[in-house]
Amino acid sequence: MFHTEPRITVLSRPHFAEPAHLPVQWMGESTDGERLAEFAGRLCYMSQKNPASRTTRDYLENIKKQGHGSVLEHANYSLLLEGVSRSLTHELVRHRAGFAYSQLSQRYVDESQAEFVVPPAIIGDAALEGAWKAQVTGAQAAYVALVDELMTRYAWVDDKVHRRKMAREAARGVLPNSTETKIVVTGNARAWRTMLELRSSEAAELEIRRCAVAVLRVLAHEAPAFFSDFEIYQAADRREAARISFHKV
Repeated sequence: MFHTEPRITVLSRPHFAEPAHLPVQWMGESTDGERLAEFAGRLCYMSQKNPASRTTRDYLENIKKQGHGSVLEHANYSLLLEGVSRSLTHELVRHRAGFAYSQLSQRYVDESQAEFVVPPAIIGDAALEGAWKAQVTGAQAAYVALVDELMTRYAWVDDKVHRRKMAREAARGVLPNSTETKIVVTGNARAWRTMLELRSSEAAELEIRRCAVAVLRVLAHEAPAFFSDFEIYQAADRREAARISFHKV
């Protein structure tokens, strides 16, 4: 199977349990993550009575405008990314602060039925797609052959599970960066904002840019106030990108 779009699934979102002895005068529609960030911000100044009569989303808009992004770090969102390449995840995991990652292991998982992600740059060009598919299917065939040969070579290893791991970890070297992978990514709202600002921009590599725009749509639905200053637009290269109003929040 060949993937041309990522699949994004929300695995977890914040649950806010308001302390009865420090109630906030809430105004307007909001999610638990947004209320958690507002509560944290108001605690700093003991302004739970909401003297400015701001809605939660107006309050957080001002937080972003002022650059007080630390309160956004309390709200964590976990996403499952599928239909992405190992090339993409090599870039993604460079974002360390505020993130946690758990990715499919090629040492343990059989990649004889692996799927692949078509590089966005070649989608729609039949000749390029054909040449690319021939290369990745050839690499997969080489992987299967190597695993079989290595299982024989390591026949002296009594533990069959360990023997398979030894064979797969060596054979995976022939698999391309386009091999599809799955990864669980947990990040706080501030960290997500930073990653999305960088990776949804026109300067970003095309696959991670496409994924970042898809993630932005998901998170903007989950917590509009955290991501309302992002704008998705059609860039000069006729692909979607996004820009942000409030930097370094």
